[in-house]
This record gives sequence, C-alpha cells and structure tokens, in this order.
Amino acid sequence: MVPLIDLSRRFARDAEEFHAAMDDVLRSGTILLGSRTTDFESQFARFVSARHAVAVSSGASALHLVLAGLNVGVGDEVIVPAMTAVPTASAVCAVGATPVFADVDPSTATISPDEVARVMTPRTAAIIGVHLYGRPMNDARELADFGVPFIEDCAQSHGATRRLTGVAGAYSFYPTKNLGGIGDGGMIVTDDADLAEKVRRLRVHGQVEQYLHLDVSQNHRMSELEAAWLSIQLRRLDEGNDRRRSIAHHYREELPDLRWQSDDADHVHHLAVFCTSQREVMRDRMRELGVATGVHYPFALTQQPAMRPFVTSPCPVAERWAAECISVPCFPELTDAEVDMVVRSVKAVT
Repeated sequence: MVPLIDLSRRFARDAEEFHAAMDDVLRSGTILLGSRTTDFESQFARFVSARHAVAVSSGASALHLVLAGLNVGVGDEVIVPAMTAVPTASAVCAVGATPVFADVDPSTATISPDEVARVMTPRTAAIIGVHLYGRPMNDARELADFGVPFIEDCAQSHGATRRLTGVAGAYSFYPTKNLGGIGDGGMIVTDDADLAEKVRRLRVHGQVEQYLHLDVSQNHRMSELEAAWLSIQLRRLDEGNDRRRSIAHHYREELPDLRWQSDDADHVHHLAVFCTSQREVMRDRMRELGVATGVHYPFALTQQPAMRPFVTSPCPVAERWAAECISVPCFPELTDAEVDMVVRSVKAVT
C-alpha cells in the first residue's frame, strides 16, 4: 500500500541525531524555555525573514495568542476563509470573538478579497487568511490593505511564505506538516516588537517574572525536546519541499486533465489536491489498487455543526471544494516507484 504519509520513514532517518540531542536536553535539566527553544526561535525567524519568532504549543495556540495579543475579543468579528481546518475559526472563538466566514477563490481555495469586502462590518477586528495546502495566497497584499490586522495562517506553508505580508504569521508543527514535530508545536512570527513581547507573556500564563502576572492566560509552551527535533528538521526543510514540488509536478504532468489546485512558484505542496465529483468512487478504487488517499477537508466551516451559530450565509465555492477535494500521497520520503504507482492508479480509475 502506498501510504498517504508515513512518518516512520522520517523518524528512522533522524533518530540517531535526535537521541543525541535528547540526551543533551536531559543532562541539562531544563525541559521548558531553555536554550534549545531560544535557538530554534532564532533559526526560524531567520528562515522566514521575520524579526521575532515565539515558539508555542501548537498552531492553534499560535493563532489564539496572536488574536489575544492584538486585543481582539468579545464584540469583535474576525473574517476567516470557509475552506480551512476548524482551528482557524476556533482560535477566534477562544478569545471570545465571532468568526465570520468568507468564501474562497475557485482555483486556489484560498480566501477571496471580494468575499472579504462583502462580509466586512464595522465590528471587523481582523482578517485571517490561510495558505491552504502549502499554496501561498495570491491576494495577501490586498487583504493586508483592508485597514484591520491581517494574520497569516501558515500552518501548511513552511517554506512557501518567507516574508510576512500581515502583522503576524502562525505556524503549526503538527507531525504531518512539512516541518513536523514529534508531538505538537507552533510558532508566531512577527516584525512587531510589542506584539512579540506580549505573546511571550501570554504563552506562560501572562507572567512577566516568576509569580508576577500582567495578563490572564494559560500555558502555551513548547518543550525543549520538541525544539531540538524541529531544529534538526528545519535544516532539511528546503530539500523536502523540493522533493514535494518534484512529486507534484510529476502528477500534474502525467495527469493534466484533473482539476488540481492551481499552482504557484512558491507552492510547497503540503498536500497534493485535486477535485472530482466522483471522489468516493475514486478513493475506493484507488484503495483496491494499493494507494491511500485523504480528504482535506470534507466539510467547509459553514457545514460544521460546531460553527452553525456563526453561519450567516452559505459559501458555495468552499462547500463544493469540501465535497470534491481529494489528497494523494505527496511526502518527501515517497519512492519514485510509489509515485509512479499513484499515477497508474489514478489513470486506471479515470
């Protein structure tokens, strides 16, 4: 079976180096907020050309803390794309604000500026745009010019988004990401020194020094072990992204009649996604032929039961993407033979 992703291949490759780093962390006696975390923050800030990077416990925490750091809260609205993972919207709810869903571009599945303009109100306090599947948004500059803070959800775009357009970027290091951890983790990047200072407090209960708290917050720390692993993986990220591009290019070249997400020179192909009205039939037949597939995501936010209280109108483009999108294997450790097997299986069922 060709897997949709196989993390054991990545773990096996780097196990020896990580074990040495883990031993070093344990000998140090510092498990949280030590030199490994500080070093990784510096490395990542350089990688994305941002002045500040703040390591946190997850991508969801990164979005939550950026919103909190911008003083977004009760009575505010935050516009989010209707085609994204639920944490993009739940981070808005976590600060007491209201998510407002905007429809997406039919070729990229990323947020549409025209739709943002349509749903914007005097209560709009921020806009979150998602670089979905690793494809940078075409319209980031336009979204940054709406007059409210623009936040970039970079959970799937490691290496595709090297410079900020918005006030901050929020990254996820969930294990399946292009830069994936051994547990969970996230990063806030920003050029705003005041925002960076505030989210550093917010990740540790709003604490400015031991037992002195300036803000009400929870624990959003990254562990030293996670930072050690991610530092190893960051050195390999460009190589891994190049391999993903090569695999995705081969798919598009061999399967030109499929409705692929539109490409971009900086696309890092966290997921290789096309749309088909025969999704479940294709998935079943490809499984029979030995190829695993996935769906990211089967419901638009407007269709999620938890989000129904916030839905004011349908988002038909996002809902069609959710009904038709299919993800095929696209991770760096795939062999050429496995890539060819994916192509053959798609050809056999189309």
